[in-house]
This record gives sequence, C-alpha cells and structure tokens, in this order.
Amino acid sequence: MKKLSGSLFGRYIGIDYSGAQVPESGLPGLRVYAAGSRGGPAEVRPSTGLRKHWTRRGIAEWLVRELGEGPPAVVGIDHGFSFPLKYFEQHGLGLDWPAFLDDFQRHWPTDAEATRVESVRNGTVGQGALRGGDSKWRRVADVRAGGAKSVFHFDVQGSVAKSTHAGLPWLRHIREQLPRSVHFWPFDGWEPQAGRSVIAEVYPSLWSRGLARGGRTPDQHDAWSAASWLQRTDLEGGLGRFLKPVLSEEDLKAAAIEGWILGVE
Repeated sequence: MKKLSGSLFGRYIGIDYSGAQVPESGLPGLRVYAAGSRGGPAEVRPSTGLRKHWTRRGIAEWLVRELGEGPPAVVGIDHGFSFPLKYFEQHGLGLDWPAFLDDFQRHWPTDAEATRVESVRNGTVGQGALRGGDSKWRRVADVRAGGAKSVFHFDVQGSVAKSTHAGLPWLRHIREQLPRSVHFWPFDGWEPQAGRSVIAEVYPSLWSRGLARGGRTPDQHDAWSAASWLQRTDLEGGLGRFLKPVLSEEDLKAAAIEGWILGVE
C-alpha cells in the first residue's frame, strides 16, 4: 500500500484486550498486530522469556518502549478509556480525565501484582464498591457505535466491562512513563500534535465482521482488523477526519471526559 503525503503516522498498532486472570497471566485473548506504511499488519508476539501469550503488564511495558522511540504510531486498544458522565456525577468527581485515572486506580488497583478484577469486585482487594456504576449507563460514543455495551455491564458475552476495569490503570502507567511522547485521544485534545504517537479507544466490531478472517482466531482478527483499518484509513489520507468527528457542542463536551471511539462518526 502506497504511503500518501496526507498520512499522519508511520506505524499502526491494533490491540485486542482481555481482563481475565491477573496482570502477569499470559492470555490468548491479548493480541497485538502492527504494520508500517508498507505491507499488511503482522502479529507481534512477546519477545521476553518463554511466554506464548502477552500479559497486560507486558503489553504496557512494550508500548512504553515502542512509543518512546521511532516514528509516530497510532495505537487502537479495544477497551473503554473512561466512564459515562453519570459516574462522575454519582461519585462527586471533577471532570478531569487524568484525575479520574488516579482516583480509579486507588479504588480499583487492577495493575497490582496477582490482582484480579473479580477480587476488587468482591471486596477482597481495593475499594471497588465506592466506585461502581450501573450497567444501564452508556457513554455517548457507546450509543453512537450501536452495539457497544456499557463499561459497567459485566458477565455477559461481548462485555468490555472487565477489560476496561483491568486496562485503565495501564493507560495511567503509560501516561506516567511517556508524558510528552503520547497523545491520549481525545482527552489531550481532538487534534494531536504532529510527530506524537496517539493512543485511542477502538471497537473492532465496526470493521471485523466485514473482513475475511483468514485463519485468525476471533481475538487475532479483532486486533488485525483494528491495525488494518488504522493503516488503510491513514494511508488513504482519511484518518484526520475521524480524529475530528462532527459532533454537537453537547456531545463534544461529554466526549472530552467520557472519551470517544475512533472510527465512530
């Protein structure tokens, strides 16, 4: 695929996420695909130790290394990056995303060694009961995406609740490690500064159902589909349009805190 002058990035990374087990667990549901400006996305496997599958900690540490050097990348991760405005109202929180990440990690320390999401949910670890939400609460982006479930809708097929509650502290970790190298979209603004890598929420079902699986598992296919869409859309000069979706003033204000799903218009 030919790189066009209107492209914004040199690397494209799709990550299918999982909130199962603990941060140190190698999980078949954690998949990473990456591409450059030439050739299609290829799967990236863990390079350290003898692990067959990625861990959540391993992915976060890999992203810190990858995004700390080299050409700017756009990374699409398949879990929620924030919660509905109702959550902020319910718990008396300020409308500040970095502060939300700090507050969430204090109550849901799912990045801590040997900590499961279920352990926080049942009160064994952390203070999850003080920072809960209703499964009926959905973000504006969830509604616009169609089939996206609430980030509080646990224990159902297709749920992103567990992966979101497991993944949020790792976004905080990456942000702390790379404060000047990475733009968390759209919380750091709708228009990333040229030369900076971008990390954004994606919903692979927007694209994966219409693409041939080619022998990939469902998790592999979701990660591949995200990387493929990011690459193709950027090289065709169209990614900038999705980074600045046409939204009402009300929705823009909500999305500045709730986040947005890249690819949803």
